[in-house]
Amino acid sequence: MANIPRIEYPRPQLRRGNWMNLNGKWMFEIDNGKSGRARGLVGAETLSGEIILPFCPESELSGVGNKDFMASVWYKRSVTLKKEEGRRIILHIDACDYACEVWVNGRSCGIHYGGSSPVTHDITDFAVDGANLITVCAEDDQRSGCQPVGKQCNEYHSRGCSYTRTTGIWQTVWVETVPASYIKSMKLTPNAAAGELLCEIECENAAGMMLIACASFGGKLMGRTESNVNGSVARFIIKLAERHLWNVGDGKLYDLEFVLGEDKVDSYFGLRDVYYDGRKMILNGKPVFQRLVLDQGFYPDGIWTAPCDSELEGDILRSMACGFNGARLHQKVFEPRFLYHCDRLGYIVWSEHGNWGLDLSRPTCWAGFLPEWLELLRRDYNHPAIVGWCPLNETQGNQDRRFVAMLYDITKAYDPSRMFIDCSGWHHVKTEVWDQHNYCGDPQVFRENYAPLLEGKAPLNKDHVGVMAPPELSFISEYGGIGWSVGAAAWSYGSAPKTEEEFVARFKGLTDVLLDNPMISGCCYTQLTDIEQEQNGLYYYDRTPKFDPAIFKAIFDRKAACEE
Repeated sequence: MANIPRIEYPRPQLRRGNWMNLNGKWMFEIDNGKSGRARGLVGAETLSGEIILPFCPESELSGVGNKDFMASVWYKRSVTLKKEEGRRIILHIDACDYACEVWVNGRSCGIHYGGSSPVTHDITDFAVDGANLITVCAEDDQRSGCQPVGKQCNEYHSRGCSYTRTTGIWQTVWVETVPASYIKSMKLTPNAAAGELLCEIECENAAGMMLIACASFGGKLMGRTESNVNGSVARFIIKLAERHLWNVGDGKLYDLEFVLGEDKVDSYFGLRDVYYDGRKMILNGKPVFQRLVLDQGFYPDGIWTAPCDSELEGDILRSMACGFNGARLHQKVFEPRFLYHCDRLGYIVWSEHGNWGLDLSRPTCWAGFLPEWLELLRRDYNHPAIVGWCPLNETQGNQDRRFVAMLYDITKAYDPSRMFIDCSGWHHVKTEVWDQHNYCGDPQVFRENYAPLLEGKAPLNKDHVGVMAPPELSFISEYGGIGWSVGAAAWSYGSAPKTEEEFVARFKGLTDVLLDNPMISGCCYTQLTDIEQEQNGLYYYDRTPKFDPAIFKAIFDRKAACEE
């Protein structure tokens, strides 16, 4: 396992012991003509090249490093599997951009659409005992307008705030074996005020079976219950003997164990209540000022994929060292391992889809978003670190308002417990939190922009597309973007300061405006790290700090006016 990249268990909230990591060397071939099926690549024993998974072919870590557009890519590998009576074999590809078809021994297991949600196939009936040939084809058209691509550049060269693309597999590939009756997924809803956990456990082939659930904290049993599986779901409440609240900077986690016949899975949860009271985020009954940073999750050598698990944790620790208590996870769906580290470190996050590239004015393109958004809600619902959902960012004025309103209704129907922003920054349609992006670089003008909020009036500022925010505005979800570059081709917002002292003075002046205004309950600084030519991070792209992080922590450490 030592030579396999990203060897850690990829799904922290539903863990089993019987699994095999399939990262590492695969056969690989680029198929720009999308003729691979016609040319017999499904049945072929070999492909023309090699790749290291889970890294995308654009990345250096993949061993390919092809930065051009790739309409279609193929993967192939022989895997030794053991078939056992009464057990199922499940194949997981945790993310593959965009349309992914899987074959086992030349037989198709199905096609999955969506570049960020997991691909899962029960391959038991396709597999044999011994060597099995797994083939994967991913098709990707970032310029179609029918699929979300986030910050993947639609031109050959990266430019502005658009960067190197990701095609095909970019998260861990793995298999697990499970009993014929097994736990498929879980939805865990904490009620901190009542000291209990609502569990909705989806099971496969388990109608009428008994499911046993135990919760513990620090090795001490906190609650146990038994429940029958009705149809495919067991629903029950675990009453907790003690309340250990999950808080910002203090990610207390309970351990969970579920047993269904021969199937045993381990999980965890955080006991916390979060809601929005009209102007403030309330966590466990207390207002919390959101001191967030924009995190886009790009890596110099892995693009969308962190080179190792410690780098996922490292970005959180680097952010916390600067005084941030959380992040907007921006135009990218972050992997569950990152969210796990947020959970245990008490680091709050807004989860966002990479909607850029999707033409919301065309109803035919909605199919490229809605199914995957629901899959992601299901995948990430149980993470206590997620305090809000934001499906869209900086949408244009020609978006179909029906679609945006539908996203609010669908998201709130599945998860009424978290905060919601429909379209961050620009054209709000149906939202719970009013936010705005403002890259003004003059602290005095910035203060004047938001002074009217103190009198119940709309702010003076219009963002750069001329959209007026209402008096209910309470979250400045992008500001700063102060450039500090290392090259002539660098891009940032506004004019860059000439000295370190000027940089720090501008950062402090802008941030003090938001901390001082009691009508503002959160801010998000752009951004944590440089990304390629966009050089407005507090860290360089290689994660070395530009300035002493303690400087920024000292600015953020004081109490905000809304927390008084």
